[in-house]
Parts: sequence; structure tokens; C-alpha cells
Amino acid sequence: MPSYQDTIAAIATAPGAAGIGIIRVSGAEALAVADRVFAAASGTPLAKTPGGRAVYGHIVGEHAETIDEAIALVMRAPHSYTREDVVELQCHGGSTVLRRVLGLVLAHGARLSERGEFTKRAFLSGRLDLSQAQAVMDVVSARTDRALSVAESHLAGHFSGRIQAMRDRCLAMIAHLEAAIDFPEDDIDDIAIDEVERGVTDIRTDIRKLLATAHTGRILRDGLLTAIIGKPNVGKSSLLNALLREDRAIVTDIPGTTRDSIEETADIGGVPLRIIDTAGIREATDAVERIGVEKARDYASRAALILALFDGSQPLTDEDREILQLIEGRQAIVLLNKADIGEVITKKEICSAISSLPHWGRCPEGAERVAPQREASTSGFSDIPILSISTKDERGFDALTTAITRIAGLTETPEESCVSGERDAALLRAADDHLRAALETIGRGLSADFISIDLRSAWEKLGEITGETVGEDIIDEIFSRFCIGK
Repeated sequence: MPSYQDTIAAIATAPGAAGIGIIRVSGAEALAVADRVFAAASGTPLAKTPGGRAVYGHIVGEHAETIDEAIALVMRAPHSYTREDVVELQCHGGSTVLRRVLGLVLAHGARLSERGEFTKRAFLSGRLDLSQAQAVMDVVSARTDRALSVAESHLAGHFSGRIQAMRDRCLAMIAHLEAAIDFPEDDIDDIAIDEVERGVTDIRTDIRKLLATAHTGRILRDGLLTAIIGKPNVGKSSLLNALLREDRAIVTDIPGTTRDSIEETADIGGVPLRIIDTAGIREATDAVERIGVEKARDYASRAALILALFDGSQPLTDEDREILQLIEGRQAIVLLNKADIGEVITKKEICSAISSLPHWGRCPEGAERVAPQREASTSGFSDIPILSISTKDERGFDALTTAITRIAGLTETPEESCVSGERDAALLRAADDHLRAALETIGRGLSADFISIDLRSAWEKLGEITGETVGEDIIDEIFSRFCIGK
């Protein structure tokens, strides 16, 4: 069982060759441990160096041999990431030298940190709440500027500030009710309950607004799994290359060039798309292509968004109609490629073909999109945009970007308001359930004691988001997902 009184150390930079690599050391003995492996050029030990200083020197081995040039950054408690004494040894970024320096640090009194232990210590010391601590990894793993903006907002405490405000309102209502219970002679019971009813309704409204952003927050954090599907030679690989702005996939005039699936991440209007370029869907001519086609169908069934690509310069075929069947009941965008050549397939024709599917029934005037039937509109999918594009000159790509950001919800969601994780969303739903129970309790005319119990349960669930009412086992599980060194 690790002790949080230990001095810990880890490589804090990503593996691989780089100009600089950092060994982070934190704990009561951080300065003493660093002094055993670092010799300052000035001769002044780090233990006598004020905080906030960078010191030039060398890493030295057990026999006083020079291992590497280095700079030691000295941060004294509480003015550090962990609020402990911290030394960061900046060496050259080769994996061999970093492993050797880390080995020396561990041999001279530090232990290897657990996953996320530096951030866990920042949380336990009160420097970060749990929501901010989780945002640290979101900053590290952000794939787009919009995702980074959300993560930075959470790290700055904007999201946890909203949660804390709701907790404070719950606590104020609990105190009001308990005053009514303790001093019944003051005849404030009815007034208190009326105020609590209004307050609970207001908090539930705030929670629902936050929960409405969970879809967008999940996309920004994890990426939107997107499958490009279509028959062979319609331009799927060209679309992938255009979205990535690099030649990632092989493009030829020979049908069936792509036989396996390729996955890459692209930043489209701030939305991190995890794009999968699949094999052309057709009657396979050999075993290898058959496997590719099967994988394409599988990805299409699992993707959160389908980009269904068609050769707009050729008449609609039975293979095209089979592609349309794959987007039935799914979130999709229909793309008519090769607009630079000329359109043979019209948007109206595609619209009519989709409208013939069971879940799609409305083809509005202009045929720019297909809307779901009324009875199917609650099944989680929205209308299907139909866009003309050209992967050759990127005609129509602005409209494609707009459609994707609309699907992701980025057009109406401010970054600082996003619920970025399923854990937070589940806790908000649980808090809302307790608040709904409080309103039901009020509606049944039960005493203030019962209302207070429901409010306290909601207060505790909200506290689990910020870490104020969460158990140690949950804390351990959350930080175990972090990388070593963070």
C-alpha cells in the first residue's frame, strides 16, 4: 500500500526522442533526493535554493561520472502542482538517458509514482477539486481547439463552480427546512416549503441544461466515430485525404483499392472525427475483399455518424440503394461527390430513395435534407443532410463542416458549460432524481423531515462530482486511468 508521505518520481514527458525530457520529483524529500543526483554548476545545493528558480548543472552517477547536462526547476511547498516540494529535472529527451536518471532518483530515496499520483496529491491537498483533476487528462488528450477549450474551462473551475453553486443552494434549503423543524412555534414551515419548492425547480432546470450538453461534451472528449461508406471508386479515400489534409489513403481509378479499414482523427470545425475509411461495399470478387466488405458493414453498424458517399456524376445503381439501406435509422450525411464533373444524380432523387425507407418519410421542398417520420423521431436520429461536394476542389466542404458541427451540437453549446464525462452525467441524473423525489414529497404534503432527506441526497450526489462526498475507492479508480507522471 503506497504512502502519500513518500517522495515520488516519474518521467513526466511522453516517450520517444525529443529535445527535452523531464523527471518530476515530489514530496518532503524531493530536494534532498534531487541533490544526490544533481550537481549545480554554482555549487549551491538545491536544498538551499529558493523556490521558483531554475538551476543549471549536471546529472551525476554513483561514481561522480557525468550522465547528462540538466536544468533543475525548484518549486517549494505550497507553490507547486502538488503543494509539496517539487523538483523537475530537465534533461535531454532520449529514452535511455531518462530511464537512467529516473533509476538514479529511485535509488536515492524516491519511489516510482502510481498512475495519476501527482494529480491525486494535488486533489488531496485541496489545490484541485475532482472535476478539475479529471480535466487535467482532458487537456492532455484534447484533439481539437474546441476540446481543449472545454478542458481548460473545466480545469479553471468553471464547471465545478456551477456544481458548487447548486450544492450551496441545496444546503441553504436544508438549513431553512431544519430551522422550521427545530422552531415550529415560529410558524415558518409553510413559507419554507414554498421557497424550497421554487428552489428545487430552479436547480432541476440548471441540471437539465447541463445534461443537454453531455452529448457534445462526450464527442469533444472521445471523438465522433465516423464511417465513410460507399461502393467502390466513389471517392471515399479521396474524402478521407481531403478531411485529413494529407495523403493518408491510396487513391487510384481501380475499384477495390481499399481492402482494409483505415482509422484517423480529423479536426472538422472543432469536432474531433475518428474517421474510418472502409472498403467499397459491393459483391466481393475474392476472399480478401469479402473480409474488407464485411468489416465495412460492421463499422457502419457501430459508427455514431455515417458519411454515405455516392458518385453524383453517375446514375443511381442497385449498389447505391444498398448503401442507403445501411443508413436507415442512423445519424448520417449523404454526399454526392464529383460535383466538379457535373450532377447526374439529383438531391431530389436521393431524397425520394431515402424517403421510401421505413423510418424516413418526408422529403421537403428543395430536397436539401430528409426528415424522419413523426413516430420515428424519438429514436435518436435526426434529419439527413444531402450535400453536393467535390473531393477534388473541396467544393461543398464548408456545408459539410456546418452539418457536422450541428450534429455534434457545437453551434449552440458554450464550451464552459459542457458535461464532459459519463460519470458526471450519471451523477447529475442521480441528483435530479432526488430533487424530483423532493418535489413529489412536497406534493404529497409530507413533513419537512422527508423533504430534507431528499435534498441532502441530491447535495451528496453533486458533491461526488467535485469530490467532496466521494469515497476513497472511487478516487483511486478515477486516478488509475491517468498516465504515470501526471
